[in-house]
Amino acid sequence: MKHVYYWIFASFLLTVPNETNAQGLLHRVDSMLTVNYRKGDINTAYITRPATKWTVTARMNVSGSKIEAEGIDNGLHFKSEMEANRKATLSVGVSYLGLSLNTSLNPAKLTGKYRDFELNFNSYGRRFGFDVIYQDAKNFKGWHDHDGMDRIELPDGLLSVKTLNLNAFYVFNSRRFSYPAAFSQSYIQRKSAGSFLLAASGMGQHASLDWEQEMQLKMANISIGAGYGYNYVPSQSWLLHISALPTFIVYSNTSMTFGDTRIPLHYHFPETIITGRGAVVHQWGNKFLGLSMVFNFTNIGHEDSLAIHNIKWRVRTFFGLRL
Repeated sequence: MKHVYYWIFASFLLTVPNETNAQGLLHRVDSMLTVNYRKGDINTAYITRPATKWTVTARMNVSGSKIEAEGIDNGLHFKSEMEANRKATLSVGVSYLGLSLNTSLNPAKLTGKYRDFELNFNSYGRRFGFDVIYQDAKNFKGWHDHDGMDRIELPDGLLSVKTLNLNAFYVFNSRRFSYPAAFSQSYIQRKSAGSFLLAASGMGQHASLDWEQEMQLKMANISIGAGYGYNYVPSQSWLLHISALPTFIVYSNTSMTFGDTRIPLHYHFPETIITGRGAVVHQWGNKFLGLSMVFNFTNIGHEDSLAIHNIKWRVRTFFGLRL
């Protein structure tokens, strides 16, 4: 097989003109990337690419999550709420013609004050986009109310939760409406525009509660739906974005285990996953400054028996330079 690779490499060298040196080759690659970056079926009166090739962005992210349970136990109403410690990270990203490299740092994790693990991965394209969030948390604390009983405070260490959230969307009016203008700043929204959105969401979760007796919750669900997003441009230097993507669960597999007893939770319409996004961006010259938010809400079950609500959010502030 080695001679095959040698032949491919030699063929590549032969296709490069003799006068083409390393600088010339880089120029050709740059030209190809530029053409690919600039092309696209867009209405330039509404959205455009930045005139520059480089973008450097500094970000601060703060995220949190909460789990709520409410239902009836032996004819008595109960409600519980558990919230994880908030996570804060600092990151720097460099983008060249749409190719990006990012690095992040969690100061609290370096000092040992934050021991959970969380991974956020998102992509905001002109037509398609998605968010993926994975969290492995053990620092939940909260309370439990039960009719006829005093409130019980639940300290750290009782609840362990692993959660995977997925949300993907398709933009119908991608020629005039730009998600990246609000969230990655790889486009610039010049005039106000909105779009209907098609969405799909999913969630998987495994929670373990060590209190009186061990309890486990396992859920997996998939949902589809539609929503709307709008970019409001009050002036050339400001952009305000808001969007909502409600989706209805079409597949659900949820159960709770108490000791050796497994209890399936039956589907109760409507069970939903709702994703909301918002952003404010201010730009002047080659600089931009802004704030964005992503909010996920999942509703499973019903309060007449057992309802579980999952809330996950992330707020990001950013400052960038286009060079």
